[in-house]
Amino acid sequence: MSKGKLFILSGCSGVGKSTVTTMLAVAMQKMGFKAAVLDADITGPSIPKAFGLKNVEVYGDDNGMIPPSSKTGIDMMSVNLLLGDDETKPVILRGAMIAGTVQQFWKDTIWNADVLLVDCPPGTGDVPLTVFQSLPLDGIVIVSSPQDLVAMIVKKAANMADMMKIPVLGLVENMSYFTCPKCSEKHEIFGESQAESLAKRFEIDNVVRLPINPDFARTIDAGAAENLIIPDFESFTSKITD
Repeated sequence: MSKGKLFILSGCSGVGKSTVTTMLAVAMQKMGFKAAVLDADITGPSIPKAFGLKNVEVYGDDNGMIPPSSKTGIDMMSVNLLLGDDETKPVILRGAMIAGTVQQFWKDTIWNADVLLVDCPPGTGDVPLTVFQSLPLDGIVIVSSPQDLVAMIVKKAANMADMMKIPVLGLVENMSYFTCPKCSEKHEIFGESQAESLAKRFEIDNVVRLPINPDFARTIDAGAAENLIIPDFESFTSKITD
């Protein structure tokens, strides 16, 4: 998949799906692709904050909305970009309206990118189903963490992808381990990794385990996601885009 549309999916909340979406966009942009992000997590949008975009006006013309860009040229569209100067204002919508907003972002935005990443809310409900059915997706990246409960829900997401006949290009196990800064020993705080067993069950070739690293969170919270350098993740991204 050298060019196309990637769907970032997880059946469970709290696994770092938006963080992984952000890191994928940054890695792809560094590889020379023109990356863009459709923030489909309408009620919990966080993509603009990760790139330091706030108080940005969205302009448009007869052809549609022009997506704002990050410092390195990553385009994005998010409901948080349409809330004016109050990014904490809640978005209170019912399921059908949320799905309709995602469709509007897709159809009414002037996307000019090699790779469009779609960051969706967790689960297999209205929004993920709308994305599956409305966007011509080229592949899916599933995000998980080591807990048994998460693994069970991730299996639902993988089965949904299989039912919709969309290939799973990779699996990211986030918060997989913590490396002690003093002794360099790895500790699996949330339990034994399940990445390889999940990948084997669903025939996923590309797998990466991301550590618990406070620097990742601090960098993204500071709106400096484009400063992240994670060799293992960049290697994973390279395999996806081959």
